[in-house]
Amino acid sequence: MKIALVTGGNRGIGFGVCQGLAKEGIKTLLGSRDPPTRQSSHHLR
Repeated sequence: MKIALVTGGNRGIGFGVCQGLAKEGIKTLLGSRDPPTRQSSHHLR
């Protein structure tokens, strides 16, 4: 199983990277300093 950690993944390029990794079946951990956007990004698939 591959696992990726993306910092700044709650918006912009980082969010796009998270989406791409999740679509490839890679377990993606998203780092974010902003709790509301972190919560809304919780269920990437």
